[in-house]
Amino acid sequence: MSITKEQVLNALSHVDDPDLNKDLVSLGMIKDIEITSQKISFSVVLTTPACPMKDMIQNACINAIHHFIDKNISVEANMTSNVTTHRDDLEKMLPQVKNIVAISSGKGGVGKSTTTVNLAFALAREGASVGIIDADIYGPSIPTMVGLANQRPGVDEIDGKQVIIPLEKHGIKVMSIGFLIGEDQPVVWRGAMVSKALNQFFSDCHWGALDYLLLDLPPGTGDIQLTISQAAPITGAAVVTTPQEVAILDVKKAINMFKLDQINIPILGIVENMSWFTPEELPENKYYLFGKDGGKNLAEQLNVPLLGEIPLVQGIRESGDYGSPIVLEDAHPAAEAYRKMAKNFAQQIAIVNAQKSKLQEAL
Repeated sequence: MSITKEQVLNALSHVDDPDLNKDLVSLGMIKDIEITSQKISFSVVLTTPACPMKDMIQNACINAIHHFIDKNISVEANMTSNVTTHRDDLEKMLPQVKNIVAISSGKGGVGKSTTTVNLAFALAREGASVGIIDADIYGPSIPTMVGLANQRPGVDEIDGKQVIIPLEKHGIKVMSIGFLIGEDQPVVWRGAMVSKALNQFFSDCHWGALDYLLLDLPPGTGDIQLTISQAAPITGAAVVTTPQEVAILDVKKAINMFKLDQINIPILGIVENMSWFTPEELPENKYYLFGKDGGKNLAEQLNVPLLGEIPLVQGIRESGDYGSPIVLEDAHPAAEAYRKMAKNFAQQIAIVNAQKSKLQEAL
């Protein structure tokens, strides 16, 4: 008796996407089914290349085929991805960018830019297309951290308009005010000038097709944050903090800013940076220099996800100074922490988009 595609789809309808809480078939995630007498192959199109449940979903698909069809047949479940979006204004600002995401902090010095850079590179290593806007106009550090200091973006004419071409590093597109001014030149601008410069990063730069465009915001809850939050269609915001109490108090303000009615941006989660200190020569040791579980406790208190806990290690600082993010070092424990954070981040993007879709359907 030959196996039909309908049988395969019926078997796979018993496998749910754990984020979206629907079966893979209903979600349209099963593609390219091929059947022979000895083998069944198909593709599972995930909502993000950084899906932390990828292996679990793959195993569940194989087990479903064996359970509902034939326990002896060979099964090939190819895991691919198509990053989701729920932008309803794709014909307007940045039409080829699926998700614009703010990376924020309540205060300076918590490692927000370092987190942004390593998050971007981690997502790119999983197959996503990523860009970074360094929106910290007064203290642009992204050019140094990605190894593009003292370089200048190009200019081209596209569709009759002069546009800025962002610089690239390892396939990641980057734009910063640091590319347009001298390394030691201070930015002494009033709010209107800052807003104009940031709007140019959106409207006058050719970003092309991106899965994620990360906005490295300045610390605090000032004019820049308000300008970007109201000007750009932001999918969600991630907030970076250290475990210490003074940082936790400030990050609450940052989160409450995004919850204001005139802003109303979903909180993707909290990243706790400098969670513990680990000396290079004692990799198993943890010293909680800034307190313990501050970010974790805050996430629980506010009912938002804890996206990751990043250790304080010398290699992270050195890699940022040298322009080669530590997440590129496969064997480094801190790199694994960033990769785990990136998978949780991508997962929350998919959840937020699914929630928006459900809300639209209800209306």
